[in-house]
Amino acid sequence: MRRKLSFLLGTATGVCLTVLVTGPQGAQLVAVAKAAARPDAYAQLNLFGNVFERIKTSYIEKPDDTKLMEGAINGMISSLDPHSRYMNAKGWSDMQEATHGEFGGLGIEVTMEDGLVKVVTPIDDTPAAKAGILSGDVITQIDDENIQGLSLEQAVGRMKGPANSKIKLKIARKGADAPVEVAILREIIRVRPVKFKTDSGDIGYIRIARFNEQTTDGLKKAIAGIAREIPQDKLAGYVIDLRNNPGGLLDQAVSVSSAFMTRGEVVSTRGRTNEETQRFTARGGDITKGKPLVVLINGGSASASEIVAGALRDHKRATLIGTRSFGKGSVQTIIPLGQGNGALALTTARYFTPSGRSIQAQGITPDIEVLQDVPDELKSRSEMKGEASMRGHLAADGAEQTGSQSWVPSNEKDDKALNAAFNLLRGVTVNANGPAVAKRAVAN
Repeated sequence: MRRKLSFLLGTATGVCLTVLVTGPQGAQLVAVAKAAARPDAYAQLNLFGNVFERIKTSYIEKPDDTKLMEGAINGMISSLDPHSRYMNAKGWSDMQEATHGEFGGLGIEVTMEDGLVKVVTPIDDTPAAKAGILSGDVITQIDDENIQGLSLEQAVGRMKGPANSKIKLKIARKGADAPVEVAILREIIRVRPVKFKTDSGDIGYIRIARFNEQTTDGLKKAIAGIAREIPQDKLAGYVIDLRNNPGGLLDQAVSVSSAFMTRGEVVSTRGRTNEETQRFTARGGDITKGKPLVVLINGGSASASEIVAGALRDHKRATLIGTRSFGKGSVQTIIPLGQGNGALALTTARYFTPSGRSIQAQGITPDIEVLQDVPDELKSRSEMKGEASMRGHLAADGAEQTGSQSWVPSNEKDDKALNAAFNLLRGVTVNANGPAVAKRAVAN
């Protein structure tokens, strides 16, 4: 996740302390200062240099220096947390393409978990979604080649390719007796982050699939489109669907929240020191003119989605319906490393909702929990494990929560959470703890 569209540019700098002393005691203080300036890390760097040289001179085949260094960097970064990562020049370029919202490939959001490439979610209306790729699937082979041992960027690079080119994936799926093989035709993926429609002439439904550079503009167009279809006096409110939205850019989460708020804090981020605390506030005003909101979340709603849901709930601007969110409460800052050297996505802060609550490894519990009726054949893969299940995750401030339902029915009539949102906005049901929603006459 990019922090406020700003990049940390620069080089590593050391701190040099000069001590001016005299006499025997002074010599001792100088020795102590020198020892403090050379901690064990320097000895470990010497060890790394020795290993590197031994591999170069003694390995059975002449190694590639670039691959050796990339492997060393990836190993170091992977020891930190599940979300920090190094991107070589190609990986950095690919990430920028995805952020802009257009690239060639399958349309699939993946992560690395225990050395395996795991599907977070397929992007709506892409080849991956149409081929039946599901959240929780583990990709084991690409075009008959095993991918275990590849970095995340290497695996993603193999899945991308020219439009109309074919790719074959082998997938391990929970509950399936044998690996699933899927043949997919790549397309130019134009991520449409926002879609909208109207329901029965009184409710605006807005689906936000991810937070890229086009999301806020897409949201504004959706609200304008709904206003053209539903007169203001007939509009009961909006449903904002953030289910299975894996997140994205922090600045987009702030601006999306701002579209529904007149004022107030959206989110704060806190790093290692108090000086690194930042607060992001609503700007631009509520373009919905105070109409009631219901936000849908589930186990696949992560990161930027949780920022939006937390802000709107804390300000009593929306009622949350669904199941507990994923629980990714950390910010990754993109640090470019110079021409041709790629970039570092480094976890630099935790984020907190306006009430000061961290959702790291806990998630956001909805105001109204609604569980879907999952078909028997899908029950084994209807739940997302969540941040707390990821190896090396940042610890929570309190009790950690793992696992939450993430399945969404394809048939709107079977979508219990969506129908609960419609009923709440129409005054059929009441949430005593949520924002006030005017009761409306409903035709039988």
